[in-house]
Amino acid sequence: MKRRTFFIFTIVVVIILILASIFMMPSSKTVKVDAYVSNPDLKTMLPDWKGTPVDKNGRFINHEFPGTQTFGDALKWMLQKNPQKQTKKNDTWRMQVVKDDSFINSKEDVIVLLGHSTFFIRLNGKQILIDPLFETLSLHTRFTEFPIEAANLTNIDYVLISHSHYDHCDKASIKTIKSQNPGVVFLAGLNMKSLLSDWVGDNEVQEAGWYQRYNLGEELEIIFLPARHSSRRSVNDVNKRLWGAFAIKSKNKTIYYGGDSGYGSHYKEASKLFPNIDVALIGVGAYSPRWFMSPNHQDPQQAVQAFNDTEAKMMIPFHYGTFDMADEPLSEPVVILNSLNEEKKIKQHLKIVKTGEVVFF
Repeated sequence: MKRRTFFIFTIVVVIILILASIFMMPSSKTVKVDAYVSNPDLKTMLPDWKGTPVDKNGRFINHEFPGTQTFGDALKWMLQKNPQKQTKKNDTWRMQVVKDDSFINSKEDVIVLLGHSTFFIRLNGKQILIDPLFETLSLHTRFTEFPIEAANLTNIDYVLISHSHYDHCDKASIKTIKSQNPGVVFLAGLNMKSLLSDWVGDNEVQEAGWYQRYNLGEELEIIFLPARHSSRRSVNDVNKRLWGAFAIKSKNKTIYYGGDSGYGSHYKEASKLFPNIDVALIGVGAYSPRWFMSPNHQDPQQAVQAFNDTEAKMMIPFHYGTFDMADEPLSEPVVILNSLNEEKKIKQHLKIVKTGEVVFF
């Protein structure tokens, strides 16, 4: 009996440490900027921008909110009682799934949420995948199935990786895309190439600092932008790889992908840098308890404020319904968003999509 108890205790500790590696930040609450870095091979759209800030250990820093969470914060969250536990248990809501991949072979400009934070986008003839995650995520049940056959995702021009967390940067999915798309180009933040190269071989990987423009053809313009978040995949690489958001532009249309982010002034700034955003893709899940999650994930109310700040014409929410990653029930983000919409709190059009649903814009 003692051996069984010890085994269970060990498993619990291991799970806590693994989850902490996803959400936890360094142990110090005070972070000072030591230097500013960028990719000298890419153009920076802000002439007075010094570069992305790093501390004395070369770890990236959120420029507006440089403070960090501690291991104690992560441990407190994982050990405390969830006040919504019974509500979650009784929640039977699931995202609806559309199983139709005909959009892959069409020509129109489209946006398709494929689950969690994975998007397929076609803009001006170029086909893009963002944060591909096709199957399961370690330690997490997938509640919404991937809507199409991943094998059909061919003729992809660009894969955008917002940051290194496992639910946004999945090794198996990236290797699948590389094998099916020999010429695909990977666009990510600074220091991501060292991680991606083992998976994508000789395929081109471009690394950008915040406000830097990737070197692409004339058909499309993609800029890496700030987000309020963090990065980690192992014990020693906390914030060694840069996280961020993307602006994706053709001559006539602009898409903003916010990535994982807490709320901040970067949304209002996006509206100034890109004054005519057609669609804003905004994360709305994994926010509870707010005292712990808010530096990394905004709640639906903050997500609506973020959308309003961007002054975009349409909001498509994501990062909810596929995995249970925090204390809130799976259905709660949609319930709150619909309520805010009924209360006229959302300035423009809220588009809550089914997984696999095609949005023309």
